[in-house]
Amino acid sequence: MGLVSGLDWAVLVGTITFIVIYGAWKTRGAADMASYFRGDYSLRWPTIGLSIMATQASAITFLSTPGQAFEDGMRFVQFYFGLPLAMIVIAAVFVPIYHRLKVYTAYEYLEHRFDVRVRYLGALLFLLQRGLSAGITIYAPAIIMSTILGWPLQMTIVALGALVIVYTVVGGTAMVSETQKHQMVVMMGGLAVALGLILFRLPAGVTTVDAVRLAGALGRMNVVDFHLDVHSRYTFWSGITGGFFLAMAYFGTDQSQVGRYLSGRSVTESRLGLLFNGLFKVPMQFVILFIGVMVFVFYLFVRPPVFFNGALLARVAAGPHGPELATLERRFDDAFEAQRAAATAFAGASDQGRDAAGTELRSAAARAAAVRADAKALIKRAAPGTDTKDADYVFLSFVLRYVPSGLVGLLLAAILCASMSSTSSELAALGSTTTVDFFKRLRPRPSTPRQDLMASKLFTAGWGAIAIGFAGVAGLIDNLIQAVNILGSIFYGTLLGLFAVAFFVRRVSGTPVLIAAAVAQATVLVLFFTSEIGFLWYNVIGCGIVIALSSLLEWLRPTASAPA
Repeated sequence: MGLVSGLDWAVLVGTITFIVIYGAWKTRGAADMASYFRGDYSLRWPTIGLSIMATQASAITFLSTPGQAFEDGMRFVQFYFGLPLAMIVIAAVFVPIYHRLKVYTAYEYLEHRFDVRVRYLGALLFLLQRGLSAGITIYAPAIIMSTILGWPLQMTIVALGALVIVYTVVGGTAMVSETQKHQMVVMMGGLAVALGLILFRLPAGVTTVDAVRLAGALGRMNVVDFHLDVHSRYTFWSGITGGFFLAMAYFGTDQSQVGRYLSGRSVTESRLGLLFNGLFKVPMQFVILFIGVMVFVFYLFVRPPVFFNGALLARVAAGPHGPELATLERRFDDAFEAQRAAATAFAGASDQGRDAAGTELRSAAARAAAVRADAKALIKRAAPGTDTKDADYVFLSFVLRYVPSGLVGLLLAAILCASMSSTSSELAALGSTTTVDFFKRLRPRPSTPRQDLMASKLFTAGWGAIAIGFAGVAGLIDNLIQAVNILGSIFYGTLLGLFAVAFFVRRVSGTPVLIAAAVAQATVLVLFFTSEIGFLWYNVIGCGIVIALSSLLEWLRPTASAPA
């Protein structure tokens, strides 16, 4: 606990405790499933908009996204380019239909439009991908607390998972939405503080413009890439097309998001909340990635660890491979000093001398990166089976080492607020979908409101336990922010295809769309395991197959007729 001061703990615990108590007080008295999952349709658009953004902004956003930018630059922001367009379509088409039908979950609409089989398939696809994703969002904050407290990671996962389960089961969707409004304010404050501190910590004489030029010289300011390459994960074209389809599926068919705006007091309130998210989401992600890039520039002048997972590095240093690691540390000292000198020369170079200075800078940075790669290889040999991917520790390492006391607590509160808001939304959505689309639908006799409420809480807790189990193996994943989006893309294309046919292809009936969805999902899984296609294209492919194949099958049916 020595990494965090008493003042930091006071800020951290006080912030989270206040938010939870306030949310519980504001949403007290949920007596049935309607108030538990939909908050009696009482939310205004600012709460809806902030809740939608907070649901996305998990601890992964604050840990993994800066690490992604540290290693790969700004190009990940292209992933979000299709999101504003998706918000307009969903606000215009999806929201009024959901509100008119007064559904608890999006998948109820599939039964209205097709039949119960399609409803079960849509709900099952959601449960699979969101249940696994919830495990990843629990794993991310466990990294923080494990590092701070020195607890074993698995024990920390169980403790944090249990805390979020209790928090979600007690309050339901209404409390989740109410608390997310305040959690989002804390997150935005944390982002502003983080960016200001990083820029303040740059060496005297290195301006923000110099920092951007340094990042650009080392390939980190790659905001937009117009090359058309289906094998590249992040380009303008994959973002504006695949990102559009992914955002359509996420916000239009994923119950963890649909549940946020289903609680709106009117169609207008829900629409404004979605458009608010479309307006601010891309700038927010840009800032978070830019923070990671500025951390990268900061570490051009201040020696970073040779490996950012400090606990694992210390373990290897204390073992039989310690002398070999010490040799690598000395090599890294020399490589870093050369890199710092090259960065200083580049920052002070004239326009005419910047090309030559940039060449020297890239050469020095490559030598430092090579030593880091050797250190990872040594750690892999010294501790077989451990995770040597340390990008998710980059921002946390900076916070714990270089942020003043008190502000550390604020930044940790922002990260944990993000985790609580995202995971609680996921668990509430998993519980509501299991209750409404399976428990109530398959139950032979009608259930009472009290039975529905109890089942909702039990299913929410059960999915929390499953998420904790998956979080235990999340350390095998390369980068958490990419993993969540890859996992979603595997299932979202098919799910979006079901809703796209339901909304826009009125002639198609249940059996053709069911067959088409099965083919689409199988195709995407084959592509995932056998091809190098960028994951954003899975959304386009899956959705396209469902629309095209279901239309063809309906046309080929000998007695095809429009559904009632």
